Amino acid sequence: MSMDTNEPSRRTRVRFAVAGLALVAVLSGCSATTQVKPEATGTCPFLGPSICAMLTPGAKGEANMRYINTSVVWKQYSKVLIDPVTFWGGDTTKVSTADQQALTNYLYQSLQKQLATKFQIVDQPGPGVMRIQVALIDAETATPVLRTVSMLIPQARVLATLKYIATDTYPFVGGARAEAKVTDAVNGTLLSAGDDQRVGGGSMATAATWQWGDAERVADKWTEMITTRLSSLTSGTAPASN
Repeated sequence: MSMDTNEPSRRTRVRFAVAGLALVAVLSGCSATTQVKPEATGTCPFLGPSICAMLTPGAKGEANMRYINTSVVWKQYSKVLIDPVTFWGGDTTKVSTADQQALTNYLYQSLQKQLATKFQIVDQPGPGVMRIQVALIDAETATPVLRTVSMLIPQARVLATLKYIATDTYPFVGGARAEAKVTDAVNGTLLSAGDDQRVGGGSMATAATWQWGDAERVADKWTEMITTRLSSLTSGTAPASN
């Protein structure tokens, strides 16, 4: 039987092809998370019942449930004021205080980084300023309440804490949920709100074994969605439809 002298080179090409596909998957953050339909509880711990009742199903690329104010002049807004991120969980939450702090800190830093690409970040209310409030929700607890508020610490320390404080898995069983609202920083008019839930790894089967990298990707996906939507509304490239 003759030997195929091209076999080693074919194997090399296959290995490089597989490695290339893996690299694309890693670099593509949006493909690394999966949006899941939240349970129809009709409750929004952070947003409250009045705003929760205003939410409608989102289109592709939007939150599961969202609201957009169609009566405001969106083009007047060019600046953002970002509130500290909060964590909402019940007495039975399995997410430790340290993990709550690490997650809220990372999400806050991600918001700052993403929004700064499209808007001026300010620390005081004023004309043309949108106030952005985001909360992480532990969907596993029956009646989540405010537990933790993010701290203003250097981003490098946030990343280090997120990587090294963790055990082997992501603390949220079944993924993570976030609620957010955007208001006029001066008069408090509600501009937009949303409720979204995601799992990591691109598969429901991996929801209970999230690694901390999944936590980072989901946080980054949320902040990317918020930034993209607000940018399209304030620039006039997308209509304010609800």
